[in-house]
Amino acid sequence: MLGRILNRLEETIVASLMACATILIFVAVTHRYGTDLSIKLSKWAAAHGFDTLAAVEKAIFIWFSSWDLSWAQELCIFMFVWMAKFGAAYGVRTGVHVGVDVVVNSLNIASKKRVILFGLFCGAFFTFVVGSFGARFVTHMFETGQRSYDLEAPMWIVYLAIPLGSYLMCFRFLQVAFAFWRTGELPHTDESHVEGVEPIPENVIKVDPQAAGVAHAGAGSR
Repeated sequence: MLGRILNRLEETIVASLMACATILIFVAVTHRYGTDLSIKLSKWAAAHGFDTLAAVEKAIFIWFSSWDLSWAQELCIFMFVWMAKFGAAYGVRTGVHVGVDVVVNSLNIASKKRVILFGLFCGAFFTFVVGSFGARFVTHMFETGQRSYDLEAPMWIVYLAIPLGSYLMCFRFLQVAFAFWRTGELPHTDESHVEGVEPIPENVIKVDPQAAGVAHAGAGSR
């Protein structure tokens, strides 16, 4: 039960941050180019005697100029930092991280299992160390009371992603290691699978050899 809640929370945080960052970037880009384009179009319309169009575009420019999005870039950076830390933990759980296993696959079963467990425990140890140093750093930021430039947000909240994401990643390494020790299986992701699209059974995909030969002959004649 607790594991399902943690999985859902992890996925919700990553998906929400990704969606919010995408929307915010879209709004910021629209604001930037909308402001520039509207004033240029207003000047062009005024120079060519289109007074109504010039007034409309000037009103649009004033409307765009009233937006204060100086904080958007900083907020997007913070959201991507949080998304990256929690996304890394999600990657450990689902097996999407890239790894080189040529040497590991050449070992016998017993040696292979020991090497994989050693690698997983090294990952857990490393992320635990990063999380511990991150926790000390967050404590220091809290004591100094530093704030960000644009949002004036407490920096300890921003850097809280380091210990939380690292400790979660450490937990995922231990979770994968325990599951591998019990079952001998590692999480893996099928690169050909698209979320929301049902895979086509192999027995449905049938190629008529005669039809394929005719198509090949036709292609050769062209």
